Amino acid sequence: MRPKCLDMPVAVGFALDIARAMECLHSHGIIHRDLKPEKSPRQMMTAEMGTYRWMAPELYSTVTLRQGEKKHYNHKVDAYSFAIVLWELIHNKLPFEGMSNLQAAYAAAFKNTRPSAEDLPEELALIVTSCWKEEPNDRPNFSQIIQMLLQYLSTISPPEPVVPLQITSSENAVLPPESPGTSALMLGRDDSRETKGSFFCFNQCY
Repeated sequence: MRPKCLDMPVAVGFALDIARAMECLHSHGIIHRDLKPEKSPRQMMTAEMGTYRWMAPELYSTVTLRQGEKKHYNHKVDAYSFAIVLWELIHNKLPFEGMSNLQAAYAAAFKNTRPSAEDLPEELALIVTSCWKEEPNDRPNFSQIIQMLLQYLSTISPPEPVVPLQITSSENAVLPPESPGTSALMLGRDDSRETKGSFFCFNQCY
């Protein structure tokens, strides 16, 4: 955990960066299945295709699959994990605190237990709770999540100067303007004269 909570625009900005990366993955037919704040030896990925504390309920099962049998899930498992990551970014707390990893997965899957969103602003609570809904098809996709995050950021951040879209000559790829999360990260990098890449924050999430 960090020494203190991030400012809300920065926390939501990081979430926006993550959502954009996930939208890119999904647009190429890739399901992440193990989205969480960091890779740690203490949080090993399970046979259920995810890490218990951040894993979508439909990925957890107490029934042993027969040989050749596969779980039925779709890209919405990543929306659930994103909600838990967003909650953690904002609160600077481990989700399902007081539970073991297995207890957290069981509570989410069979008791529909979720971290409390009562202290969140209404608009942000709506984003979080819609992403971790029990029914996968009721969760928004990442294109919708991005729009909701941008809308929320517009209510808490002063309008920024319009930045022209940058187009790379090599791949003709359009790069979106930086988010508050990326901007804060880059500012910290400049101050400390570090040389890590501009997508360092993504490396902590997948």
